[in-house]
Amino acid sequence: MSTAREVFGTRFANPVLMAAGTCGFGEPLVDVMTPGEVGGLVTKSVTLAPRRGNAAPRVTEYPGGMLNSVGLANPGLKGVRDRKLPWMRRHLGDLPVLVSVAGATADEYEAVVGGLEEEEGFCGFELNLSCPNDAHLHGTPFCLDADAMRAVLDRVRPQTARPLLVKLAPNDPDIGATAALAVACGADGITAINTLPGLLSDAGGKPRLGAGQGGMSGPALLPAGLAAVRQVAEAVDVPVVGVGGILTGGDAATYLAAGASLVQVGTGSFADPRCAGRVARQLAVRNWGA
Repeated sequence: MSTAREVFGTRFANPVLMAAGTCGFGEPLVDVMTPGEVGGLVTKSVTLAPRRGNAAPRVTEYPGGMLNSVGLANPGLKGVRDRKLPWMRRHLGDLPVLVSVAGATADEYEAVVGGLEEEEGFCGFELNLSCPNDAHLHGTPFCLDADAMRAVLDRVRPQTARPLLVKLAPNDPDIGATAALAVACGADGITAINTLPGLLSDAGGKPRLGAGQGGMSGPALLPAGLAAVRQVAEAVDVPVVGVGGILTGGDAATYLAAGASLVQVGTGSFADPRCAGRVARQLAVRNWGA
């Protein structure tokens, strides 16, 4: 049974995408699957200047999933434009790709989106306004500060004619209102949710991550993600992309039932690099999400 759908004016062969930060710019994907097994992918977050990322260790596990603080390591705008996008065009074919964008200021978001707009090889942007490891002000992500989020969208929206998604945080006390504000400021879609701030330490109190605190992801986030997607879907009339704790076709189906048009698989790909493809096959075989 086909689960293909058209969202944001783009045809997705199935509704299962690989989440930002879990498959680089597609290189790991082609090592373990054919690109057509998944509906699309979201790249690592791209910043204006290259970033080396946070101190090691960057990832640690716990029974509910994992905690990470990678620090948005990426080759920067020029590196993506000169090396990553040409590679993607050669190896990913017509697979829909969203470029994730991050920055420390509204100016940086504007520069990255504007600097990529004339390039080919991707269908839209996902603004990472909710990374718990890269906040703009005293640990507050952009999406939890209405004025800051508005400033980013006011600068970015005129830079692109492509679909523009905003990725929101799980610890937002009124994520529906935040989504509505993002749409009012020009967002074409909402991705919910990002990782949840958390800390793991040893018995002596030493953090297990080099940066100290990190972002929680994995199966433990499934209920939070579902609740967020339902709230957002009830608040806005644009497509919602659900992410958080998806390991099976059944998990993906619950997101679609909650109001998501597409879903993203993240942490599951670290445990099983073929997870996203398996989720897509399960959806098709059981006719979930049709």
